[in-house]
Amino acid sequence: MTTQDPTHSTPPPEAARAILVGVDLGRGEAFDPTLDELALLAESAGDTPVARVVAKRKAPDAALFIGSGKADEIKLMVQALGAHTVLFDQAISPAQQRNLERHLGVPVADRTALILEIFAARAQSFEGKLQVELARLQYLATRLVRRWSHLERQSGGIGMRGGPGERQIELDRRMIDDRIKSIKERLKKVQKQRATQRRARARNGVFRVSLVGYTNAGKSTLFNALTKAKAYAANQLFATLDTTTRSLYLEEAGTSVSLSDTVGFIRDLPHKLVEAFKATLQEAADADLLLHVVDAASPVLSEQMEEVERVLAEIGAQHIPQILVYNKLDLLEPTQRPRQLQDWLTRIGGEHGGQRLPRIFVSAAQGEGLDELRAMIASLMQAEPVPEYAGLAGEGNDVDDDDADDHGASGNPASFDGEADEDIGLNAQDLAQPADDPQDHPQGRTG
Repeated sequence: MTTQDPTHSTPPPEAARAILVGVDLGRGEAFDPTLDELALLAESAGDTPVARVVAKRKAPDAALFIGSGKADEIKLMVQALGAHTVLFDQAISPAQQRNLERHLGVPVADRTALILEIFAARAQSFEGKLQVELARLQYLATRLVRRWSHLERQSGGIGMRGGPGERQIELDRRMIDDRIKSIKERLKKVQKQRATQRRARARNGVFRVSLVGYTNAGKSTLFNALTKAKAYAANQLFATLDTTTRSLYLEEAGTSVSLSDTVGFIRDLPHKLVEAFKATLQEAADADLLLHVVDAASPVLSEQMEEVERVLAEIGAQHIPQILVYNKLDLLEPTQRPRQLQDWLTRIGGEHGGQRLPRIFVSAAQGEGLDELRAMIASLMQAEPVPEYAGLAGEGNDVDDDDADDHGASGNPASFDGEADEDIGLNAQDLAQPADDPQDHPQGRTG
């Protein structure tokens, strides 16, 4: 299926016109038929999507990933629309990338390359730049497969590194390997410095809270609202890469905690990127409490929450207590707003599936619900049970069983999805809202 990009307008002269391609391979693999997230990634990288192509295959084509017929179709689109690049929502092999570029006549990149490009543009600190460079070099090392003609030339002779007959590709690979080793050594020093800082906070008895969540869920906006800081926040993917830590005073507890804003997660976040950002993500792994920030206005918040849980497990932070903070309450229509802004939610998946977590709805942009969030943090900090909020645990609750069934697997009020999920373990006392037509939900709306 081919569609003109609905957000397409005449791009500025410096913006690359991009055709987005997604392939549904079935087999239970994640697939976004709208390609909305890929479009956001492209825009974050400075490209302008001009068309979207969706195909369905049982398996990737070994040579062209999408097959020769679909490749011919995309080639005609490139020529007709004056596209400068083609972006794939799935990871493609080095050989497939090379073949596609030869066939289409324009550069081709996959989701991983796009994420790395955004990270490289956004990294500000010395540590962040090192981490991004490490991930990019590790990605590049797998792509030295005769992509350029000079890689097949022989080099050698007096004064030439590597001796007679060593191919240029081997020299390039050796240079990359040496650089990777150097960066890893420098990052080890950074990790030691961070570990020293964390031990100092632990000795001082500082309670550590970290913000985690899907990218563009509003973590940095919430961080600024809670701490009165001025960390960079924008309506874009991966606006924040470098960890920022500030003191947050909790009047209810009569003391301060340290609050850290960390890099956001995204579907199919490359493992090498998670590995490279280990020093940054360690702030979350060493926290006493995680504020899992969720975009309450997202039509795919269930999938986003599952991806965050997956990455938390990968960095060893799945056991840390959580508060689910459903942000962007201000973007919900009045009929979509929950009846109560605090409730409990049954955690899904993993070894902690079935665990009940406190949840709160807030608007970081408008300041709604922030006082209640501070009180909830103070309550958990003091090792007290989170209060059973009015109407949740008492007898005679006016929420009926039919309403209680209208929840999604990630605890969406029914107006988010309009359908129930039988895997959820919420009780009739939990938050409920009459179901709205899913078509009324603002698709892809962010703030």
